[in-house]
Amino acid sequence: MDQESRRAAVIALVRLAASDDYLDRIDAGRALATFTDLPESRATLLRLLLDRHDTAVTLETAEAMLRRLDLAAFSVVAEALTSADFEQLTYIHEAVRRVFTPFASERDEAIGLCDALLLDGNTAVGPGAVQLRELLAEISPLLFPRPPV
Repeated sequence: MDQESRRAAVIALVRLAASDDYLDRIDAGRALATFTDLPESRATLLRLLLDRHDTAVTLETAEAMLRRLDLAAFSVVAEALTSADFEQLTYIHEAVRRVFTPFASERDEAIGLCDALLLDGNTAVGPGAVQLRELLAEISPLLFPRPPV
């Protein structure tokens, strides 16, 4: 998909994210997670992670972003952690547990992304990256890579 088409998709999803219907906001969050590399998506993703009306929006958006396992998505989640209220924190933490409990390799990759965010020095992201890393370190994954024979 070319950049112009990607930007047009983001514009449409930003509009959907402004809906009063929480299901529309959930759909927008899941889909916008695909476009975390575009700066136009960041503010809306942050707003969806910190949705004041429905925690399902927070949970579903956080899960979609965390499953990407990339710096752009983790940066937005880390920033959200720095300003989330108790309820939003609870649901972001639940998303982290859901995404990273199954596989040790994915949990370890996520910890590496948090370390990279800490090296970045972004003051809006750093404290959230620390919090996210600590949460990931507490997870005991269910499946580990097979040891070499």
